[in-house]
Amino acid sequence: MPCTDERGPSSAPAPWRWAAKLGLSVVLAGCGGPAQRVPVAPPLTSAEPARPSAPRPVPAPEVVPAMANAAARLEPPHPIRSHEELRHQAALRLVAANPDRTYMGEVPAVLLAIPVLEIELNRDGSVRDIRVLRRPGQAVDTIELAMAAVRKAAPYGDVSRLPRPWKFNEVFLFNNERRFKPRTLD
Repeated sequence: MPCTDERGPSSAPAPWRWAAKLGLSVVLAGCGGPAQRVPVAPPLTSAEPARPSAPRPVPAPEVVPAMANAAARLEPPHPIRSHEELRHQAALRLVAANPDRTYMGEVPAVLLAIPVLEIELNRDGSVRDIRVLRRPGQAVDTIELAMAAVRKAAPYGDVSRLPRPWKFNEVFLFNNERRFKPRTLD
C-alpha cells in the first residue's frame, strides 16, 4: 500500500532505499581529498623490553590545490524523471562538490543562518538564475556562500523531459562554522 499524507498518495521510496541514498551522501561527503599517512611504530616482539620512545617526526601533509576543479571530479548527473529526483540529486551534488563547506551530521539546535534559494535551470541542467527567497537576519554572507555552492555543483542533469518550470528550492542550514547542510538531506 503506498504511503499517504494530507496531500494524498505519494510514491515515497522504501525505507531501505532512503537509507541507501543517505549512506551514499555520507560517503560522498567524506571524499574530500587524499588521506594523510601517519607513521606507526613497529609492534614490539616479546624479546624486546618496553621502553619509552622519542616522538617521531610526522611528515608534512601534501599540499592540495584549492578545490576549484571539484565540479570536474563530480560524476555526471543521473537521468532525472521527476522534480523530486531533481531536488534530491541537486542536494547530493551540493554536498559532493563542496565537501569543505558542508556537514552531514545532526543539525544543531541553533543555526547561524538559514537562506532559502530558488534555482532555475536551463534544459541541460546548468544554472540559469538564482533567486533569494529568504534572507537571514544575521550572517548575510551565507547567501553568497550558498549561491557559490549551487554554481559549483552544476550541472544538475538534463531536465528537458520534465514539465516546466525547471526550478527547485533549497534551504541551506548553516552552522556556526559557516558550513551548510541542504535541508533536502536532513
